[in-house]
Amino acid sequence: MKSFWTALLACTIIAATAPAAESASFDDYLRFFDYRERSAMKIGISEMLELYRQGQAQIVDVRFPEEQRAWSFGFIKSIPINELPDRLNELDKGKLIVTVCPHYDRAEIARTYLTLKGYRSRYLVEGLLGLAEHLRGDRARAFIEGINPSGREGTPP
Repeated sequence: MKSFWTALLACTIIAATAPAAESASFDDYLRFFDYRERSAMKIGISEMLELYRQGQAQIVDVRFPEEQRAWSFGFIKSIPINELPDRLNELDKGKLIVTVCPHYDRAEIARTYLTLKGYRSRYLVEGLLGLAEHLRGDRARAFIEGINPSGREGTPP
């Protein structure tokens, strides 16, 4: 009987420490996908900006480098989606990671990937185009002053 329990313990340890196949993790994610998860994967502009202002969120632009060079937001971290697997160390696991792109297609792919990697993540429903429209004129000034109240240049939280 002792050898049975030893073998069972060994199998449990091996199963727990063996790297899981990505497809198995995604399979499990899909099996348990429901309306609650569907709602939890999305975030709107106002909530995202407030969480960012409070230092509780990190925003990641997953567009390609050429797009980021053409236009970007100074307070958003740029990690192209195809570089994300190699740059996970740049993300703060203690914060909500919000992925963004012009609409939300790549942001949703990146969010799913990050979720499967153990990050709390959401994607911006309105996309960067919606964010650009939202942060115009006085709103842009108020937001930037809110994250950097001293008026000094530097990296926001």
